[in-house]
Order: sequence, then structure tokens, then C-alpha cells
Amino acid sequence: MGQNTNFDVLIVGSGVAGLTLALHVEEKYRVAIISKETLQGGASWLAQGGIAAVLDENDTKEAHIRDTEVAGAGLCRGDAVRFVVENGPDAANWLINAGVDFTKNENEENYHLTQEGGHSHRRILHSADATGKAVTGALVEQVLAAKNITVLENFYAIDLVTQANKNSQKPMCAGAYVLDVKSNQVRVFCAKNVVLATGGASKSYLYTSNPDGATGDGIAMAWRRGCRIANLEFNQFHPTCLYHPNAKSFLITEALRGEGAVLRLPDGSRFMHRFHKSAELAPRDVVARAIDHEMKRLGSDCLFLDISHKSSKFIKNRFPNVYEQCMQFNIDIVCNPIPIVPAAHYTCGGILVDKRAQTDVLNLYAIGENACTGLHGANRMASNSLLECIVYARAAADAINERIPQTEVPGSIREWDESRVLHSDEEVVISHNWDELRRFMWDYVGIVRTNKRLERAQNRIKLLKTEIQDYYGNYKVNRDLLELRNLVTVSDLIIQCAVKRRESRGLHFTLDYPELSPEAEDSIVTPNNFA
Repeated sequence: MGQNTNFDVLIVGSGVAGLTLALHVEEKYRVAIISKETLQGGASWLAQGGIAAVLDENDTKEAHIRDTEVAGAGLCRGDAVRFVVENGPDAANWLINAGVDFTKNENEENYHLTQEGGHSHRRILHSADATGKAVTGALVEQVLAAKNITVLENFYAIDLVTQANKNSQKPMCAGAYVLDVKSNQVRVFCAKNVVLATGGASKSYLYTSNPDGATGDGIAMAWRRGCRIANLEFNQFHPTCLYHPNAKSFLITEALRGEGAVLRLPDGSRFMHRFHKSAELAPRDVVARAIDHEMKRLGSDCLFLDISHKSSKFIKNRFPNVYEQCMQFNIDIVCNPIPIVPAAHYTCGGILVDKRAQTDVLNLYAIGENACTGLHGANRMASNSLLECIVYARAAADAINERIPQTEVPGSIREWDESRVLHSDEEVVISHNWDELRRFMWDYVGIVRTNKRLERAQNRIKLLKTEIQDYYGNYKVNRDLLELRNLVTVSDLIIQCAVKRRESRGLHFTLDYPELSPEAEDSIVTPNNFA
């Protein structure tokens, strides 16, 4: 049965955003981090590229702002972009002081900065080609050493708990129901502040670069408790995921193209120059659509990314992770091109938040990929995501530290009631619905969309939602069911946002509305229980 646990701050998610926030909460406050896997199990650990920040004397913050807004296709919030970029160098220096082993130049005096698509300067601080592992590892070490932080691995947040607030018409977040995955028992966690840092929802799609946990949990939980959601139609498809029957979701970092790798058709010819003046360094949405177009035109299962014209020493030193992973599949990138396909990679929209990461529900914050800050607009520029995680996590921590002394103590939360549900003997329903959902999202709400495809997706999602909700109401919960429940919710929101946008902008491309609207507006969906 349930067991109440009280904290000052409850963080749902253990990626770079959640870890950063935990380390910035004052030590006198009790913090809990819930991770549905291990601390190394999320998308942050897998991030290859780096963190964008103006650290070179030849670069400027104005240039970084301009590049971000150009990539965002007119939909970025100017104040959010400036806020993140201006705090970029400080965020990078905080990571350096936290012990992150970033790659240095050959002279060992300065850090090596690389350039990625959309950036006009070299401004990507990186740790070889496994920056996420280096950053996450350093932060995990500090979190585990902190006396005020409790880490709970293999715990899955089911739903947030809200209560009335005597000083506001808005509901107040008071904690969450959480499944202990190992014991399969549901516990109650009470908290003065709850922070959603659960990552994105790319597992809505059949092909993705993301780990299995990217099921949109934070977005779905926030929606169910009255938070508005924005711009979920902007799903970034990474142009280059490894195409191999045994490679589940291995991403080939954009930094390869930044260092001169070229895209080739099966006959060996290049093609990106026909789609954009920057060729391989065009924004990701342009590159993904170009690859998708050429694959469909030729009927090819994949295209190729080639860096074999570079020296063996350069490739192995600069991209050891990519080299080793490809060698596991007998692909020697020193000699041969890499077979690639586009795959769902990053969720640009999410839970609407202000500049301190506050959502529409009091004492509920959202940071990282599950939040919509306005930084990315209609398309995220490479390596801005880790930067956003750190800047907004620190801003949210500052707000929490200020407000905790005045925060109303939550009332008691009733125990989880599962007296009327059964153990399921029909688990095949979950796997079947999961597969159906991800296939029609790929086919109908993928890189190129139409009104007819979105209409088909709406019809399918309506049936699936009813079936999954009925199943949820009658059987004991487990991780697979909870993830499917969240995925169908977020997929429905993606479709709603896509239907609202009657233009092609950034990552949303529809054949029925190929032109850009004169006015750039967010696609905001509002729940029935919005205060």
C-alpha cells in the first residue's frame, strides 16, 4: 500500500535539467529526484554534440541570438532567446567548474569549439562526441554526494496531485502518485514544489534516436492537471540515425557534418546543394526533408553519410564513440560511408512556462525538453538544448529558493486506491496498441503532412484513447501501461497542434499549406480544467 514521503522539492526526471536544478536548491531544503530508470538511463546521457555558448572572442551573443531566431523560423520568443544566450557563458563555466572534461585544442590551452548546422561560428563546447555522458556523469557524482538530495531510481510518476490554494484561483501542485517499479507498489510523495524534467515524446514515432523512456510523461501529466501545451507539432527529426537492422536508435551526431562529412545518394553523388545554400550544414528540418524526399524519389531504404575523405587519425580522435559503435555493426567509417535514415529526435514544444519555468499550476515547474520556453520556436538549433536545460534549471531553482519560505504546506493526500482493479491477463493489448500508435504517427504525422493524413490520425487516436483509458481503469498499473497512456495523450496533443497550424513553418511541413503565414503564432491547446 501507499507510503507518504514529504519533500520540499520533488524532481520528476534525472537528466541534465533535473540534476542541475537539484544542485542549485539550497542545501537546507529536502530534494528528491525520481528516475524511472537509472540516473544514466535518459536522453541526456546519449547526447553527442555539445553545449552552445559564446566563448570565442570572434563570436558574439548577438550572432548566437540571430542564428537561433533564424533556425526558429520566426516563432522564437525574443526574450527567451536573449535570456538563454546571455546566460550561456556562465552556464558553460559552471559545467567546467563542476568537473566536466570538455575537449581542448591540441595546445591544451583553450577548449575546442566545433560548428554545427545553423550556427554561423564555432561555439559548440563538447567532450569528444559523447558530451551528454561527460556532463551527466559529472553532475551525477555531485548529486550522489549531496546530503539533502534523495535519489529514487526505478520509480515512475503516475500522476500529479493538485489541491485548492487559499490565495489563488489556480490549483496548487502538492505532490505525485509514484509507482515503485521493482515492488509494483504505488506510493504518495508530498512536496511544496514539483519540477517536471521528464524529457520529450519521440517514442510517439516508429523510428527515433531516443531511449525507450522518451514517452512524454511530464507533458501528459501536466495536461491532465490543467496546464496549457504549445507547439507540439514541431517534432525535430534528426537527419542521420544509423540504418541497420540491429541498431535500435543510434544517432550519428551532427558534428560529423560540422567537420566535413557529406551526404550521398546510393550512387555516391551529393545532393544537399540542390536543397540549401549551406548544403550539409543547413538546418536540421531542411536536411531531414531532403533525405526523406530523395529516399521516396529513389525508393531507397536509406542514404549515406561519408567522412572517409578525412584522415583515420582525425576520425578516431574526434569521433571515437561513433567509430566504435559503427564498428560493432562492421561499418568502418574510416573507409566506408554510414547508412542513415531520419528519425524522431527532439520535441520542440511542450508545457507552457514563463522565464522562471513556472507552469499554469502553482508550485509546478517544467524544465528541459518537456517545457516550451519559446527558445526553439519552430525548429531547435543544434546544441541549444543542453544550454536551455541548464539556464532554465538554474532560473527555476532561484524561484524555488525564494518562494519556499512563503509556500503553502500541502494538505494530506489520500492513498492510491486499487481495490477495484485486477491483474491483467491481456498484456498483448498494450504491445499491439503501442505498435499501432507509433506506426500511424510515423505515417500520418511524420516529416511531411497533409490534411488527409492528419484526419486519419485523428480517427485512429480517438479509438485508441478510449481503449487505453478503459484498460487503465480496470487493471493494475505497470510501466508499460503508464507509458502507453502518456504516449497516446501526447500523440493526441501533437495532432491537435498540427491541425491548428495552417501553414508550413520550421519542422511542420504540410503539402496542403506549403507557404508561410504572414503572422507567426504559437499553437496553444488548453485543457478543459484550465484555471
